[in-house]
Amino acid sequence: MRKYIFTYLAFACMSSAIGQTFGTVNASQVSGTSSNSAAISYLLGDVSSADKKRKEKDLDIQGSAYTSDNFIPGKLYYKDDFESDIFFRYNAYMEEIEIKSDNTPSSPVSGLRRDKSINIRSLDGKLFSFKTFIDNSGLTQNGYLTLLSDGEYKFYKRVDVKFTEGQKAQNSFVKAIPPRFSQFTEYYLEVPGRDRIDELVINNRKLLKLLPADKQKTVKTYLKEKKIKVKDEADVIAVLKWLEQH
Repeated sequence: MRKYIFTYLAFACMSSAIGQTFGTVNASQVSGTSSNSAAISYLLGDVSSADKKRKEKDLDIQGSAYTSDNFIPGKLYYKDDFESDIFFRYNAYMEEIEIKSDNTPSSPVSGLRRDKSINIRSLDGKLFSFKTFIDNSGLTQNGYLTLLSDGEYKFYKRVDVKFTEGQKAQNSFVKAIPPRFSQFTEYYLEVPGRDRIDELVINNRKLLKLLPADKQKTVKTYLKEKKIKVKDEADVIAVLKWLEQH
């Protein structure tokens, strides 16, 4: 069904005009080539379906495929190297980042290549990057995660969007159900010494289960003595910060 709603972004070589727009990208930092346009094409891809995506609001679909319909300011990095100031928005249904060089209606929209070395830092300081992670079903997935806590224990958030097809009214007594995009939030934890990122259901038991065996008793005692019930991302961050200090 996805292919009938969106056209997949084709990553192609960018023109010299796009190279001037994103001229802060350094070829040696990105691809090791001497061509600046080649370096930019490594980061970006042409959004041939941009006009179609902008017309999605004309369709009778409730909700949005985007975490924010508006482009927001951010900074583009390749590894630790700053590349460019950008405006971006995230299509969570297609797991694609769309970017602009400036936030005007006429500014061309480009797609950002899925690459684990590419990061976007938003104005609030949160880092947005492409990762491999394991969900609660034990399935290995790839997608974009937002880093919420960048300590010894790394804590991430993922926004996922599901599409549900609509249903026609069977008769005059039953209303038609329009197609819908629905957002879901998941959390993930990266524990030091483990080369993996695991989904975390936010509660005391699930958090303890993901911690190293030699830390579980200490944290369990702390939660019990302080009568802490981990209910949201702020609680997880607070517990992880305490753990890193003890």
